[in-house]
Amino acid sequence: MRIEDKDPARHAGIEYPMEVGAPVFAPIKVVEEKDKAVNVARQNAKLEYDRIMEQAEVLMRQARALQARLDATEMVHRSKFSFNPLHGKTYHLYYDQRNATHLLIQNGPKDWSCGIPDNWVYSMAVKKLGDSTWAVVEEDQ
Repeated sequence: MRIEDKDPARHAGIEYPMEVGAPVFAPIKVVEEKDKAVNVARQNAKLEYDRIMEQAEVLMRQARALQARLDATEMVHRSKFSFNPLHGKTYHLYYDQRNATHLLIQNGPKDWSCGIPDNWVYSMAVKKLGDSTWAVVEEDQ
């Protein structure tokens, strides 16, 4: 015996079998299943979003470090010096207020026996890297 039903989409929501001898089944609670699926999708999307944001932060740190190296490189190349800087060695930038120019010197602020010359202001310590860019280094290095 077959129960006639004009709407085939209704079969999944009916609480009883539509044919004689059909296995017993429970109706699918569509709203609950959709909620579960949305929650799972949100959790997975959140994990993926967090991972992407971590990668973006790493890339932003790298970009800032590269920009700082380029700024230091430009400052060194605008400065005056009369020697060939070696890769991996630390040098020191001073600003000569009298001539309004930067100077690249091998002596750090603590290396002067009679003090830093008048009208010179210490700017920063820099190191020439293998790719011919310059990086700002901390004073204790």
